[in-house]
Amino acid sequence: MPTAMITGASGGLGSALAAALAPTHTLFLAGRPSARLDEVATRFGATTWPVDLADTDDIPAVVEPIVELDVLIHNAGVAFPGRVAESTVDEWRKTMEVNVVGAVALTLSLLPALRAANGHVVFINSGAGINASPGLASYTASKFALRGFADSLRNDEPSLRVTSIHPGRIDTVMQEGLFAYEGRDYDPSQSLSPETVAKVVADAVNAPPDADIREVIVRPR
Repeated sequence: MPTAMITGASGGLGSALAAALAPTHTLFLAGRPSARLDEVATRFGATTWPVDLADTDDIPAVVEPIVELDVLIHNAGVAFPGRVAESTVDEWRKTMEVNVVGAVALTLSLLPALRAANGHVVFINSGAGINASPGLASYTASKFALRGFADSLRNDEPSLRVTSIHPGRIDTVMQEGLFAYEGRDYDPSQSLSPETVAKVVADAVNAPPDADIREVIVRPR
């Protein structure tokens, strides 16, 4: 069975991704150790990998035992609501460290394993990675940067498939915080379900080998 590593697997979308891929892949769930991550791993018979994307120095040693990897899904991310004038340098630094630099560090550490499998790297990006979202300055910038990294990876590693997924708002705890920042009551019906986005990702991952799905844009109806 092919292998798939998912970052941020303890969250709403992360656990939905694990559920969508468990029937077809052996799962490696990467993230900071937590009871929630352990629970998701137990539910799907997965292995946990103690990866902290903000601590890039430790990543190579943590993933060194992986010699072949079919799929790497970058799902972990942080967001600090705020327009440019409201944002802080510390927020920008944290956002870039996790959303961009951490993803780069993990990809570089796993590149030999991905090459060995002619693997697939999937970036869970955002609509904010295509059009700037008001009130999400640092998050928007990080998603534009992540899209640029995905495009560069695709250009430089032709043996890999590289896919950027750009969903609209997803019904998660992060979205509840964004609605609160905007002064609106939270309405889950205005967002995509995590299961819907996970299904889109699984379809891209399980596409026939002659298909190169480079970018997918998904919006709530």
